[in-house]
Amino acid sequence: MLLDRALDAYLRHVTIERGLSAHTVGAYRRDLVGYRDWLTAEGIDDTADITSMVVDRFVADRASAEPPPAATSLARLQSSVRGWHRFLAREGIEADDPTGRLRPPKTPRRLPKALTIDQVERLLAAPSVEEPLGIRDRALLELLYATGARVSEAVGLDVDDMAHGEVLRLRGKGSKERIVPVGSYARAAVDAYLTRVRPGLAAKGRASARLFLGARGAPLSRQSAWLAIRSAAERAQLTAEVSPHTLRHSFATHLLQGGADVRVVQELLGHSSVATTQIYTHVSVDALRDIYATSHPRAR
Repeated sequence: MLLDRALDAYLRHVTIERGLSAHTVGAYRRDLVGYRDWLTAEGIDDTADITSMVVDRFVADRASAEPPPAATSLARLQSSVRGWHRFLAREGIEADDPTGRLRPPKTPRRLPKALTIDQVERLLAAPSVEEPLGIRDRALLELLYATGARVSEAVGLDVDDMAHGEVLRLRGKGSKERIVPVGSYARAAVDAYLTRVRPGLAAKGRASARLFLGARGAPLSRQSAWLAIRSAAERAQLTAEVSPHTLRHSFATHLLQGGADVRVVQELLGHSSVATTQIYTHVSVDALRDIYATSHPRAR
């Protein structure tokens, strides 16, 4: 099959049949367009001509680029290429998968960076509740920390999703839904936003069911949410890098430090495997070690 046709077929598959997010599909598209362009430059325009040696040459070429790519970037690229070829073989478009012997590079284990409880409280208190957008940002921050939601899940919420009282329905990766509790602080912040701010924002734009709206009444974007969090971090004078995912990491870390079972945290985060969640147990062990070192008279 011609490269462009094969690429379009795979992107339709991950979008429609697998239900992946636009963000994830966009990442696949960028990786595979680069792969297609490299193949074209090598004189290959049909997937039938791609052998394991061709794939190996492509990976070696990318690995030797200047500046050298990060191991995580190279691993993601290989994953995109492997996913495409597996699809072609599974659908019978090609007889073989030339990536069968491809092994991803080892990536360094990166522990998630979490804020302390004091830092989180400073961050949540940073938006000014004297300003409409400050009330909205306070609600957004409280909700992210209270639920461990991804920023894409938070900005994708509808007003009706908050109509379940003390629980919230989140739609995660692959359109999987999960129910998470919402604490009293987050509920109060969202209620204040819904009654005092959202009606005015909604009047400025077209009717939208989205919970969080921008200054002009359109649904709040991921980028705008990120900027709101960055602004709150600056106001709170936090020197650490703070992103939407920082609050998700802090949510998980603080739950485990408080005694929550790792499988409960897995369910709340929407992880498909507990192995993904267990990285936070290492953070908790590090925290315990620090407390022991500074508290026990014979620790040093």
